[in-house]
Amino acid sequence: MAGETVLDEYAFLVSETDAKGIITFANDDFCKIAGYSVEELIGKPHNIVRHPDMPKVAFKSLWDTVKSGQTWTGYVKNKTRDGGYYWVFATVYPFESCDGRRGYLSCRRKPTREEIAEHEALYRQWKAQE
Repeated sequence: MAGETVLDEYAFLVSETDAKGIITFANDDFCKIAGYSVEELIGKPHNIVRHPDMPKVAFKSLWDTVKSGQTWTGYVKNKTRDGGYYWVFATVYPFESCDGRRGYLSCRRKPTREEIAEHEALYRQWKAQE
């Protein structure tokens, strides 16, 4: 199993989903880090990259926030296609396009090692409570 993929300082991962979390867009950085081609991601649920270490309460917070029309920010451990993982600081924006289509835009950057360590510990506690 692969280990951690560390984002470089300039990586900026972007994806867009429909209202149900189905991927409608993924940029090159997202595809490269996750290990999928854009064709493999489009039409798939965004949880294709959900790492099992992520506590359910973290995603409940995300969905509750964006479904209420607010922007969510947080730290996420995602899995790569080859079984590895990567950490991101994510900002998720709800949107409505001019044709009335609703969805979510997620922009992600590299977190610091300190931020990762803090959230690894927090998420272990939350997972233990599930």
